[in-house]
Amino acid sequence: MKNAIGVFDSGVGGLTVAREIMRQLPNETIYYFGDVKNCPYGDKTKDEIIKNTEKAVEFLINQGVKMIVLACNTATAAALEYLQDRYNLPIIGVVQPGARRAIQATENNNVLVLGTQFTADSKVYDKEIKNINSDIVVYDKACPTFCPFIEAEGNLVEGATQKLLKDVLFDTKLLDIDTVVLGCTHYPILKKDIEEYYGNNIKVISSGHEAARDVSTVLGYAKLLQKKLNKTEHKFFISKESEHFNNIASKWLKHTIKAEVVDI
Repeated sequence: MKNAIGVFDSGVGGLTVAREIMRQLPNETIYYFGDVKNCPYGDKTKDEIIKNTEKAVEFLINQGVKMIVLACNTATAAALEYLQDRYNLPIIGVVQPGARRAIQATENNNVLVLGTQFTADSKVYDKEIKNINSDIVVYDKACPTFCPFIEAEGNLVEGATQKLLKDVLFDTKLLDIDTVVLGCTHYPILKKDIEEYYGNNIKVISSGHEAARDVSTVLGYAKLLQKKLNKTEHKFFISKESEHFNNIASKWLKHTIKAEVVDI
């Protein structure tokens, strides 16, 4: 089916998921919406997150997408169940894929989840992981400065990422963990630095790969997979003008991106 896959995030982080979907499902077309006007979501109330997410989802549905991926852990935690009940098309998030991967990865049953303030407070990963394996201990660590740092490309300043990680994560070094979940789709940009910070014995998990596999599974089950190459171009939408978004998207996706600004 030629209709596009809708991918939503509060900003640039969901591009890490979109890129993985493009890699695993090259015949599919992506329509991406980044709510850069309201980014970050992690410091907002549940009602605010649901309201903003629903507006973006409505917009993507009006573009004719065949499914929605909430490529934002905060939006998944706050709004996924509400949206699944409200709309008659497949809608998936990124928490369940990340939780499953963490369960597979951990050997000592101690998992650390790094996320926004909302995601950490919601304990959504703790719930998802313990639904499958109640023996696993989940530690939630809120990292409210990470998203603004990444959106501002602070990681390009020499030494800045290492200082950020040391300032925010110093207390987690005392935990007997063997697995770290990047519970925000922005955080894979810092994955190599986080791996270096914790050392070789710690596995660092991001949900993009697993989420893309879920997209394939859901579309296959619904008989919506595009089996032949679709020449329709990917489209990118943002809620306010942002050359910063265009620059990052172009860099990550390796071709020039000029997102369309839409008022929703």
